[in-house]
Amino acid sequence: MYKTTSSSLLRAASSRSPLLSSRSSLTQSSSSAASASPSPPSSLLGRRSFATSSPAFRSLPRWSHCLHSRPSLFRLSSQIRAVSPGLDRLERNFSSMASEHPFKGIFTTLPKPGGGEFGKFYSLPALNDPRIDKLPYSIRILLESAIRNCDNFQVTKGDVEKIIDWEKTAPKQVEIPFKPARVLLQDFTGVPAVVDLACMRDAMNKLGSDSNKINPLVPVDLVIDHSVQVDVARSENAVQANMELEFQRNKERFAFLKWGSTAFQNMLVVPPGSGIVHQVTILQCATPCFWFSVNLEYLGRVVFNTQGVLYPDSVVGTDSHTTMIDGLGVAGWGVGGIEAEATMLGQPMSMVLPGVVGFKLSGKMRNGVTATDLVLTVTQILRKHGVVGKFVEFYGDGMSGLSLADRATIANMSPEYGATMGFFPVDHVTLEYLKLTGRSDETVAMIEAYLRANNMFVDYNEPQQDRAYSSYLELNLDNVEPCISGPKRPHDRVPLKEMKADWNSCLDSKVGFKGFAIPKEAQEKVANFSFNGKPAEITHGSVVIAAITSCTNTSNPSVMLGAGLVAKKACDLGLQVKPWIKTSLAPGSGVVTKYLLKSGLQEYLNQQGFNIVGYGCTTCIGNSGEINESVGAAITENDIVAAAVLSGNRNFEGRVHPLTRANYLASPPLVVAYALAGTVNIDFETEPIGTGKNGKDVFLRDIWPTTEEIAEVVQSSVLPDMFRATYESITKGNPMWNELSVPENTLYSWDPKSTYIHEPPYFKDMTMDPPGPHNVKDAYCLLNFGDSITTDHISPAGNIQKDSPAAKYLMERGVDRKDFNSYGSRRGNDEIMARGTFANIRIVNKLMNGEVGPKTVHIPSGEKLSVFDAAMRYKSSGEDTIILAGAEYGSGSSRDWAAKGPMLQGVKAVIAKSFERIHRSNLVGMGIIPLCFKSGEDADTLGLTGHERYTIHLPTDISEIRPGQDVTVTTDNGKSFTCTVRFDTEVELAYFNHGGILPYVIRNLSKQ
Repeated sequence: MYKTTSSSLLRAASSRSPLLSSRSSLTQSSSSAASASPSPPSSLLGRRSFATSSPAFRSLPRWSHCLHSRPSLFRLSSQIRAVSPGLDRLERNFSSMASEHPFKGIFTTLPKPGGGEFGKFYSLPALNDPRIDKLPYSIRILLESAIRNCDNFQVTKGDVEKIIDWEKTAPKQVEIPFKPARVLLQDFTGVPAVVDLACMRDAMNKLGSDSNKINPLVPVDLVIDHSVQVDVARSENAVQANMELEFQRNKERFAFLKWGSTAFQNMLVVPPGSGIVHQVTILQCATPCFWFSVNLEYLGRVVFNTQGVLYPDSVVGTDSHTTMIDGLGVAGWGVGGIEAEATMLGQPMSMVLPGVVGFKLSGKMRNGVTATDLVLTVTQILRKHGVVGKFVEFYGDGMSGLSLADRATIANMSPEYGATMGFFPVDHVTLEYLKLTGRSDETVAMIEAYLRANNMFVDYNEPQQDRAYSSYLELNLDNVEPCISGPKRPHDRVPLKEMKADWNSCLDSKVGFKGFAIPKEAQEKVANFSFNGKPAEITHGSVVIAAITSCTNTSNPSVMLGAGLVAKKACDLGLQVKPWIKTSLAPGSGVVTKYLLKSGLQEYLNQQGFNIVGYGCTTCIGNSGEINESVGAAITENDIVAAAVLSGNRNFEGRVHPLTRANYLASPPLVVAYALAGTVNIDFETEPIGTGKNGKDVFLRDIWPTTEEIAEVVQSSVLPDMFRATYESITKGNPMWNELSVPENTLYSWDPKSTYIHEPPYFKDMTMDPPGPHNVKDAYCLLNFGDSITTDHISPAGNIQKDSPAAKYLMERGVDRKDFNSYGSRRGNDEIMARGTFANIRIVNKLMNGEVGPKTVHIPSGEKLSVFDAAMRYKSSGEDTIILAGAEYGSGSSRDWAAKGPMLQGVKAVIAKSFERIHRSNLVGMGIIPLCFKSGEDADTLGLTGHERYTIHLPTDISEIRPGQDVTVTTDNGKSFTCTVRFDTEVELAYFNHGGILPYVIRNLSKQ
């Protein structure tokens, strides 16, 4: 039986409904007690699941916010109990547990200045421990969470002591549990997460357990923002046209996600066309809401007030740029999808207590310098310093000159500089932002009062007590200069004044991160072609894609309006972007559209081809769509190194578009400028962008707005009502989404013919007994990599190439090439994703002796095969495989398929110089052994070619393996070397023993 529901965003559908408020309050009651008290026993969780899955609850809208129509708490409780008679017992059990809390002695009241109280909280100052006063603010959030969740089981008093003694314990890499308040997903990672949850329910059934135990126990918000592609550009109708195509391609995926939002409790889906997940989060942070018990599930609170208990907000997300919320003083970072699924199911996150880099900002940015220039500079500094696995905490006098949007821009790019978080503690700038965007005075007063009382607020008007940091950095903002980054990595910053020289150096240099190896005689080559019947030409460095896109920059009014001013000045002077350049503007939310229209600047962006194409990530994640066929032919037939310039955060090879070998990250104003110039081979200081209508040369300085001009238009155009109106429109969904029909059953009916959603084999033949550590003996090397292999190389998200194993699979099932969609959209189908693993067309495998592409050598036969075909040949003959890699293996997006895919291909271990944090965790989560070469060693120094067979001498008894221990690896030709096993915690060893994190969770839940 099917039903049609309105938007699955449903949480704000009707803020004035008493019945709605009662449903929200139940969720609050259950979750708040779990936050303020030890985790309830499974029987209580079962009752909570039963109550919230009853028909009365299933019919309720699922998102509410309204300060004006708050029903009394008494009335709320009455309504809840009418729906769920078991709630009284639930509340009594929680109350009993709260009374036994190990830190009940510091549970105190926060008074209101005029009388009454804001609520109660666990007071850090009440511990009277001088060590806390020196803790970084980011570590204080971990401390408060540990104290609040302390039950001496999942979180112990010993864990609390480790965090208090952070100065001494952090260097020792000690393990702590962390229970975030909520989980954030986007659809590329959300679809496989829901597939896994559905599959876990089936596994529970097969083990004879209750499938309803598989339900998120913390609020989960899933924003569909990664599916829209730039099929239509330079058109007033682009938004609607691209959304229609998005739904045509993804209707099955969207229906599956909508089913998930009804089949699972605590899961809410934000429909397509609403905006980018991180900007929606920031937007909702800035929207007025009812902050008390009826709205636990609301995003980005800064401080929760749940059933009268106050505590800091925290979030983990399956998009690595979840860190954007750190700019608001909310602790948040990216995790692997596999780890997020365990968190949803009530598992505490096991993490190493991180070091914290203190980054002092001083001075003030010069006129004309943008937040993008600053973040690219910060990225380069921190990448050089080395901050993988660490928090970065920003402080100093320079903070006062950084807007909240500037801070969010810097926090957003934490993955690019390698940190877990780039954290900005709450200060007066944060509070002013909250007021500006519509927060009530009482709400802001509550936030400030709580954070001050718990020593989590920074007041730069008062003398600052020195805090302890693991290391220290400083940047004078006056030294920041205009720049871009590329052509292949975000941290390869190039000062704008040096760009022309750097570009020509890249043409000369050998193929690598900064080289294309174009012979001197070919560097001036001109490729002529016809575009719409008119002659055109491109050369090396010609811009063929110019995209204002990505969560990094489209949340910042100063750079977005700055881009509009550049477009206006260019129009006024008679400049025009060449028509064959694919230009696009994809705002992170509808707020951007509103203030661009209010300012009158969207008109000029449209004239330059930067029409709005949709609300999502688009070009930044490879959804750039096709470029004109004649342009593409000119590039391929003449071997032109074409360029893309985008206001994104990732520019790895093969990510933006298969035909753009050079990809540069730039501020939105510079994206417009490079589009106007038509090439990256330009010195903006000495060379004109073009010729004006008066026949005179026009330089960048002639169209570049001043800081004052930008500030003036921001002040007049960015208004609080825009945030409110946009949020309200999001809650209504859109007609195409609202018309999707979904089944009502809680177990998913898998369609074996589906090429989008497929039942994965992870739990096939699973038993209640863990399999134990697996041997790796005489394994072949599937791939031999160098440094900086990204998750885009391992599991690309973009186009499915016509001659790839994935394409063959689709065509065999009657899917036309035009309907291939992207790898990212096919992540719900393990058959396609296994074939898409290591399918990046720019991948460099040392076994191929310089040949670039998704192939490898099948060592026994010597044949060159696609990576998938070689892996399947090894697997069918019962042979294990390993991967050799260099430094920073798995950098980039938090992509769980970069671990799932190799596991399905039969990879048992990865031996690398170093791993990106999230990817290492994902490998562990899928049962793959991560090993690190010893310092100063790698495959080359050890003389490993990849043609050897490898045996990893790891104990077969899990009790004999320790986190971070050394193991010996031997080869069949007599070589022997020592590696460090990167199981970093005891919990990760438990996952390995069970064959991965998800089997571990299933077995534990089955026993409850």
